[in-house]
Amino acid sequence: MGQRKGSLTAARAPLDHLLTVMKTDKPPGTTFVLPPRELARYIDQTLLRADATAKDIERLCEEAREHGFCAVCVNGSRVELARHLLETTEVKVSTVIGFPLGAMDADAKRYETEAAIDAGAQEVDVVLNIGRLKDGDDQYVLRELCDVVEAADERTVKVILETCLLTRGEKIRACHLVVDSGAQFVKTSTGFSTGGATIADVKLLREVAGPSFGVKAAGGIRETVTALALIEAGATRLGTSGGVALLAGLRPGVAGSD
Repeated sequence: MGQRKGSLTAARAPLDHLLTVMKTDKPPGTTFVLPPRELARYIDQTLLRADATAKDIERLCEEAREHGFCAVCVNGSRVELARHLLETTEVKVSTVIGFPLGAMDADAKRYETEAAIDAGAQEVDVVLNIGRLKDGDDQYVLRELCDVVEAADERTVKVILETCLLTRGEKIRACHLVVDSGAQFVKTSTGFSTGGATIADVKLLREVAGPSFGVKAAGGIRETVTALALIEAGATRLGTSGGVALLAGLRPGVAGSD
């Protein structure tokens, strides 16, 4: 196949103070401090529901623009709209490939990636073929990921492992394959399976991928204290549909919540 070229918004969080979160695994009085605006730049604000309407996408982009999120993540048919709505901002438009199961033919993933890039996607989040990984067919998995990276035409590629379905050994193998493929991020979860991001998984992926590789935590991130703990564990992006809530819950000196 040839490669083609080509307001219901929640209350805005105060951004003029520092976020201070008590660390439960450190001595009393030890704190992790992060400016709220910096926290916002970790967030890929996500809307992947099947029933998401154009008005929902408009609201998503409005929130991303208002709060300064790193990116929005939408389904492929909404990429062009999101890109239009955000064209004068620094917010990136990401989409999902092979979502949420990752089990379709490799050529379908490549074509979906090409179509997304043509529509204006600046990043893609592709689901790894989990069954093939479990078969031990690393050659197939790597070839598929390399095809997606090539089709992305130098745009950022994040590979979703769905860690809740993998053993520790499979997570390590998968992470090595992602690094070898030329992708830029390894990502924990789709948010559509049996579990989401965990501190342990983020630490493992960071250890295996190395200090400079992207690690995206996604799935079930609903509290500010969880978001900060994932960042401290090694996450460089957070995928969540609750980014506004993470910021809106902030108060000086305490952890925010939904």
